[in-house]
Amino acid sequence: MAGKTFQVTPGMRRLGSTVLTMEAIVVALTAPVAINLNGTPPGTALAVGLGVAAACVVAAGLLKRPFGYIFGSVLQVVVIATGFLVFPMFFLGVIFAALWITAIFVARRVEGVTSR
Repeated sequence: MAGKTFQVTPGMRRLGSTVLTMEAIVVALTAPVAINLNGTPPGTALAVGLGVAAACVVAAGLLKRPFGYIFGSVLQVVVIATGFLVFPMFFLGVIFAALWITAIFVARRVEGVTSR
């Protein structure tokens, strides 16, 4: 496998950006939930919720390059960690991480980048 580079395909960009965009919406909606149900200070909830959501949108825009997938993968861990603010995000974060991994592998397989 030495010498191989990570090839970005149009399908990977499409599926990955879809996952990240939907994830941004869900994460942004954690801010009001954290404020109203958990009593999290508004500044903290907004900084985390909107900050992570903005990072997801930025990552979606970076998917033309291989490092965008590294950034998107790191964000999956961050989204799971938002469960410390809103408990159901542990579960939703794992679902989005699974969708993220699936989007990458399915697109690569469909577009013939990987072998069976």
